[in-house]
Amino acid sequence: MQGPVVRYVSTRTPSEAGVSFEEAVLAGLAPDGGLYVPDALPTAPSGWEGTQDPAVLASLALSPYLGMEPAEAEKAFRVALDFPLPLVDLGDDLYVLELFHGPTAAFKDVGARSMARIMERLLAGSGRRATVLVATSGDTGGAVADAFAGLAAVDVAVLFPRGQVSDVQEDQLTAARPGVTAYAVEGTFDDCQRMLKQVLADPDMAGRDLSTANSINIARLLPQVVYYLLASARLRESGETSAPTFVVPSGNLGNLTAGLLAARMGGLSAGFVAAHNANDYFARFLAGQVEPYAFDASVRTLSNAMDVGGPSNFERLWAMWGEDVRHMVRGHVVDDEATSGRIALTWTQRGYLACPHTAVGLEAAARERSGGAHGPIVVLGTAHPAKFPDTVRRATGIEPPSHPGLERFRTAAKSATPLPADAAALKRALLAR
Repeated sequence: MQGPVVRYVSTRTPSEAGVSFEEAVLAGLAPDGGLYVPDALPTAPSGWEGTQDPAVLASLALSPYLGMEPAEAEKAFRVALDFPLPLVDLGDDLYVLELFHGPTAAFKDVGARSMARIMERLLAGSGRRATVLVATSGDTGGAVADAFAGLAAVDVAVLFPRGQVSDVQEDQLTAARPGVTAYAVEGTFDDCQRMLKQVLADPDMAGRDLSTANSINIARLLPQVVYYLLASARLRESGETSAPTFVVPSGNLGNLTAGLLAARMGGLSAGFVAAHNANDYFARFLAGQVEPYAFDASVRTLSNAMDVGGPSNFERLWAMWGEDVRHMVRGHVVDDEATSGRIALTWTQRGYLACPHTAVGLEAAARERSGGAHGPIVVLGTAHPAKFPDTVRRATGIEPPSHPGLERFRTAAKSATPLPADAAALKRALLAR
């Protein structure tokens, strides 16, 4: 491989020696409880803008980070990213990058399927097995379960807050799959995330090859870099010369972190907007209203996959960029009324149906434009509207079109194990498997 291979250090002890990508992936969290971040940020080779093939872009940008030869990386991503990622022009220099055409109709398919293919290769090379834990506020768990189901060397445990996901999301989370167990937690997403982190850091669980497929795992996060580069390449191919502004519907901040990494890797001068629902800690942080890590409890909204009170990837953003992140990202807070209104307005004005999460981004984009923003604005389309039919129907009177992947989950056999919001209970459940 040409050039140095990136090593990974903990956000909490960055001065200590780094570990390999394989070690970081299979551990999930660093031993001190921190998140792994790259110790260097090599840029993609010049000319990457000339390709619009996601697998090729991934191999060009990510090979040094994965410790893989470009041809090997391209092969893994070719299998993972076997669905379209269209950039839809809504007019007036407004675009939606639709990331929801994968098997579970959410952008999480990009990271989850890529991570599954990468981890499969790592485990095959080492002869190890792994148990992958994932906490979900809606979409992540379904994407991870689908991506990893049936892999010979992986078992999956999915934690979701009982009664706080949509019916369509619950169908995906609880569909019976080989090697996957769903746990319905009596608590919030923040409880699920806390339980996961505590079990990963528990000394009693050391040596049991536990990892995670949340975006706290660097292998879930890095593949999301690809679609930012893809959108930039497509805009340049269309003749667009102005730098884009990416509007990112935000919850756990993994998607935003990937965007900032993509800008560095690709040499982009893109702007970034974090679009939040009522779970607005990061927006208030960006405005200088709260201190780092002064998180609040999560509250429920229409855009439930973003209902995160304490976003894990804030730790990465703070470790890598510190106070500078306040100058790199702008924030908007969109309540449920504005979310529904934007779904309706986007349909009546542009004939486009958006899920509530994408609508949060579209509302933030409209505010950016009314505030004087120029140039192309790319809103990340994070989920198919058919995942939230009731919300879309109430806002527009329109039944959203079906997604080919959703019917199979609706009719599948279901299984979910009740679990209290207690890390000790999760530990006992895992040890009993």
